[in-house]
Amino acid sequence: MSSFGQLISQQIPRLRRYARALLADPGTADDLVQDCLERAWSKQRLWRNEGDIRPWLFTIMHNIYVNDMRSLKRRPGFESLTAMAEPPGQERPESLLALQELERALHQLPDKQRQVLLLIGLEQFSYEEAASVLGIPLGTVMSRLFRARENLRTTLHGEQKSHLRRVK
Repeated sequence: MSSFGQLISQQIPRLRRYARALLADPGTADDLVQDCLERAWSKQRLWRNEGDIRPWLFTIMHNIYVNDMRSLKRRPGFESLTAMAEPPGQERPESLLALQELERALHQLPDKQRQVLLLIGLEQFSYEEAASVLGIPLGTVMSRLFRARENLRTTLHGEQKSHLRRVK
């Protein structure tokens, strides 16, 4: 395997983790990773071989995701009945319930906030790397991250955001 192939194959678990956190459906997430890998391989001549390949791959994945979301908005969406069905009568450990609650809260966030939160919180990108991947200014990354954390806090703990300040 070429050195480029090795660099890409080392990043597959991270790409899959991010895609599965970004999308609710594991099958769709795997398709996103596959599309990303295919595009990276076909565009390998554009890789400058400078620094870490992760931001380059995540930028490709982000662009594919945005394009897919745009095309989905033009088409009607359908929810799988098997995805909506819960197995009856199964006891779940508290930690599993907490993870499911977190997953639901993440998917309630606006896409732009969820993307920033996942890149920084899950994938451990720096603010600068996240800004580069998403193609937005650093200040926008910081404000989206702040809003995402506030929205998660409100959703998970029921804390109300105060938009009014007390003035003396």
